[in-house]
Amino acid sequence: MIMNTNKKLDNIKKHPLNVLTLEELLNKEIPPRQNLLSPWLPSQGLCMIYAAREFGKTWMALEIAYAVASGGRFLCWEAESPNGVIYIDGEMPLIVLQERLYQIDKSRGQQKKVILKIVNPDVQEFGIPDLSTTEGQNEIDALISDEIKLVVLDNLSTLFRSGKENDSDGWGPIQEWLLRLRSRGKSVLLIHHAGKSGQQRGTSRREDVLDTVITLKRPVEYKQQDGACFEVFFEKNRGLYGDEVKPFEARLESHLSEDGVKTCNWTWKLLEDSNYEKVCRLSCDGLSNTDITQELGINKSTVSRHVKRGKQEGKINLRNN
Repeated sequence: MIMNTNKKLDNIKKHPLNVLTLEELLNKEIPPRQNLLSPWLPSQGLCMIYAAREFGKTWMALEIAYAVASGGRFLCWEAESPNGVIYIDGEMPLIVLQERLYQIDKSRGQQKKVILKIVNPDVQEFGIPDLSTTEGQNEIDALISDEIKLVVLDNLSTLFRSGKENDSDGWGPIQEWLLRLRSRGKSVLLIHHAGKSGQQRGTSRREDVLDTVITLKRPVEYKQQDGACFEVFFEKNRGLYGDEVKPFEARLESHLSEDGVKTCNWTWKLLEDSNYEKVCRLSCDGLSNTDITQELGINKSTVSRHVKRGKQEGKINLRNN
């Protein structure tokens, strides 16, 4: 114990903390933060997306990674320029990962080289190291070159395997690593599971240093055959306001071309617009406002407003109401 204490004191002497005066801070030239994916994924940003199992989190994470790497778009978000990405996948079978990225690449039609590097358990002799440990973090650090600007960690439960999820103290060393990555100019996107309550699984301390937290939820009328279809909500959005953080519904559609190539396409609409269409349809089916409120789980005043608008725009047949 005494030896460990002396070692820590020696490290402190060798690497003292840097302190800035107010004048130094105000006069310091700091590069402005750019968005890797506007408006919510900034450079040197720490972000999280979480949802229950089988929601399409990995589909979404792969699309975000590809959009950032190619300087493209995904849903209502846009990359300002291409930036290198490393995707650390903890559980997806390699063949499935290949199939999904093949569909994404063919669907986006990119002709230029994309800097998107993949780490997957199936191509490792001894698997992916436990990123809860310093040794595991060091192995990943060695893979993050200067050209890499975004690190995607999919997902927390498979990549950070030591300790208990509810232990806030156990998150401390992981948070320190994430902050070190940020200090190197890297952004990190964490993919995580939701618990039975619908909230992110484990300690809420994870959110303390995050810029953005996005959660995915099922639409009320969701059916299994709908595939990847979810509502997107911003739970934490540092520096974002108004239209940028309005909830919306996203849906993945797959298509088979004449030459047998499978491609994928995403559609999205603001949740307000999606609910409006559902209210109009249910009202035309003869449901009362109270029935619609119970069916969709939305406020009765919202239903009344949508019904009134639907009648004015002719989407609800007055004879049926």
